[in-house]
Amino acid sequence: MRDIRSDPELQDLVRRFVTPDRRYLRLGGSLFRLSPVERSAFVRDLAQAAYGITPAELDVLFEGGWRERKTAAWLVAVAHRSEFRELIGRLLLASEGPYACAAYCVALAKFGTAADAELLSAYLDHYLSRPDLDYDQAVVLGTLLYLDEMLGTPYAPRFLAPGGPWGRGLEVRAVAALDPQNCQQAVKQLCAFVDETAEVFASLDAGS
Repeated sequence: MRDIRSDPELQDLVRRFVTPDRRYLRLGGSLFRLSPVERSAFVRDLAQAAYGITPAELDVLFEGGWRERKTAAWLVAVAHRSEFRELIGRLLLASEGPYACAAYCVALAKFGTAADAELLSAYLDHYLSRPDLDYDQAVVLGTLLYLDEMLGTPYAPRFLAPGGPWGRGLEVRAVAALDPQNCQQAVKQLCAFVDETAEVFASLDAGS
């Protein structure tokens, strides 16, 4: 992981793509609280950032901390840069830090293929077997439910079956878990925001 405190290249990219208008903080549930005027401006700025950043610069952001990785995943989702699928899958499984998982899930959801469902399933296979690692299982399962709905695939049911991994995990949790169906709806809303932003991105691309 690159340390922003001693990395001028990363510092420059953070100034350009991560911190403007507190972008990294707004990417997620905060999007639902934007006014129509704020949402329109944020969509435009995010689309322009996704259009302006290069693959090499995204690589650098993905080597940074959670703020950089979270922002990079959203920019990848807007630009539909599916060449980052495997990297995002590795970062998701590694779970090296907080706050970025939902962004990885949004990117995989927008790529929207069986390969993305397999990456989400691999995460669940690992972490639902480790009740001591209470990370982002509900969000990932909600994303898998979203992909099943979109693709007509049956990936999520084996995790949710009676006596299955999700239920067993609930039995040993110290605190209540998020509801995967609620997470599915949140992912759907976040993906709708990506679609809205991608339309602006496409107009920039068409005008180049």
